[in-house]
Amino acid sequence: MHIPTPELTALEDILPTEPLLMMGAGPVPIPEPVAKANSIVINHLGDTMAKIIEQVKQMSRYVFQTNSKWIMGVAGPGSAAMEMAITNLIWQDTKVLSINNGFFSGRLAEMARRVGAQVELFNVPDQQIPDLALLKQSIESFKPQVITLVQGETSNTVCNKNLEEIAKLAHSYGCYVIVDAVCTLSTMPLQMDEWKIDAVITGGQKGLSSIPGVSLIAFSERAYQRIHSREKDCPQWCLDARLAEKFWHQSSYHYTAPVSGILAIHEALALICKETLENRFIRHLRCSLALQRGIEALGLKLFVPEAARLNSVIGIEVPNGIAQKALCQHISNRYRVEIAGSFGLNIVRIGQMGEQSRAHHLFRTLHAFGCAIRDLGGDIDLPTGMAELERGLQAQYSDNF
Repeated sequence: MHIPTPELTALEDILPTEPLLMMGAGPVPIPEPVAKANSIVINHLGDTMAKIIEQVKQMSRYVFQTNSKWIMGVAGPGSAAMEMAITNLIWQDTKVLSINNGFFSGRLAEMARRVGAQVELFNVPDQQIPDLALLKQSIESFKPQVITLVQGETSNTVCNKNLEEIAKLAHSYGCYVIVDAVCTLSTMPLQMDEWKIDAVITGGQKGLSSIPGVSLIAFSERAYQRIHSREKDCPQWCLDARLAEKFWHQSSYHYTAPVSGILAIHEALALICKETLENRFIRHLRCSLALQRGIEALGLKLFVPEAARLNSVIGIEVPNGIAQKALCQHISNRYRVEIAGSFGLNIVRIGQMGEQSRAHHLFRTLHAFGCAIRDLGGDIDLPTGMAELERGLQAQYSDNF
């Protein structure tokens, strides 16, 4: 059988002639040093890579705020890092309490089910954070060995702002705590050691402002002892932490590492260290609050109450009479700004992660968003919205913008 040569459209004819400003829930714009590093290929073994890996681990400890040596990278998206945490710390009949208040916390629970764990959901009411008293009751009743949760649910823009209290409560009962920080790490405080968290996962393409496809995970010393004490091998060969240890801690071979992606995440981490976490947290919060102020001044409603609101991804209720999909398509096609829909909710989401949290991006995005709604027949006050964004930024001005 002869397979004919396919007729293809050139990539330059597929990609938009004018680049889109990526202001959705990820991936995000990447800085020039990150993009440049991502164009380089070197040997995935040897002295050069070993030095780079050591620096990645050193910088990661700062970003994760941990003294644990057990930092590892994952050749895959944030979900692969989630699965690495799950499959190494959880096995057949492990009792897992999964704090469930969105799509990605549900994904952690599903991964635990697939390795044979006994999973119980602690369901949190919509647009709320977990009630500590009720959580305490569930822990005492179910007696889990592991608790899973997300810090920031990008799916519905809820932030578990009491993560510190949750983790310390869980630790007081001897539970291991796994936290998804894909959209939050480096955008807001997360003190892995101080808060008694055993595994923190993140993807490159959100808060870190690196490329998709390379992720990071940090295990506590206590968690790593559990990994080494398991009687059976991890069922996922590529995600086996004991095998990954060969590359990340012994300068040896596991599989061919995503060299360019590791170089990119090295540069992303270096930029975070140069900015400092303290300044980065301030920049993200100030930009997000200013944008929220501008959105409300347009006459629109933010989806989540302030007490549970995620600042790194903002959820906005779609005005009556406008279709979510049409709004996302229109702002992209006409104004070259990409925002995100959601997972079954009638909201749109605007990201405030990494390079998205820059004043010039906020002005362009809010103007495009307001214009798109107006074009589709919505009643908004664009001048007031833009003025309020400016007031918000001026009132909270920082050289880090």
